[in-house]
Amino acid sequence: MVNIPVKLYSATEQSNLDLDMVDRRDMGKIHFKRVNENTGKEVVWEDIGKVYVLEGSQILLDDSDFEEAAPEKSKLIEVNHFVDEKEIDSIYYENSYYVEPEKSGAKAYALLREALVQSGKVGVAQFVMRTASALTVIKPKGNILVLSKIRFAQEIRDTDEFTLPSKTDVKPAELKMALSLIEQYTDAFNIEQFKDEYSAALLEVIKQKAKGTKPQVKSIKMPGDSTQSLMDQLKASLEKKKAS
Repeated sequence: MVNIPVKLYSATEQSNLDLDMVDRRDMGKIHFKRVNENTGKEVVWEDIGKVYVLEGSQILLDDSDFEEAAPEKSKLIEVNHFVDEKEIDSIYYENSYYVEPEKSGAKAYALLREALVQSGKVGVAQFVMRTASALTVIKPKGNILVLSKIRFAQEIRDTDEFTLPSKTDVKPAELKMALSLIEQYTDAFNIEQFKDEYSAALLEVIKQKAKGTKPQVKSIKMPGDSTQSLMDQLKASLEKKKAS
């Protein structure tokens, strides 16, 4: 029953370039308007509501209705489950937020953070974010707590609908070669070595166009040879790694 007043801040930002949509014919910017389908007139944000169609009738909801559904869940992030993080499959993860304590909750915040560090566990909490239920994981990252939204089980598509190869399609010799390849390319994970190179390259293309230079389109050579067997391709990959 420890209470920690906190604020949430987005922990991520986009690395891709901010591109505007325009009409190609005159470079006029494209705007999206909220239009009433009955009158054809634009609707200001203050006049927009949300409805749920129940048995053919439209039920208009307001802010108080969302809070009345579960007032405690729209105000409280209740952490009452702790698990090993490795038990949560990465497919469930969505957005992450930094959790900052209010001044009155600093000591309790520090206690929760250090307890999570010492236990090696993460907290699991469910609450209402805006107008939707959010399932979240809370974990320490240095001196700050990070709250990550995760999906509910029913939001993950079943894989039975896909046509997939079976384990019997893999030959033992090919598997052995593939394992050797993985071993050679295995290294400690360092997020800093991965950069958004595409955005940087796209910016260079933009700069060239601004100067009136036509960008040179690079020819792409697909790796491997379609005439080679899978084993030959694996061997070629191993040789490439040895040569590098």
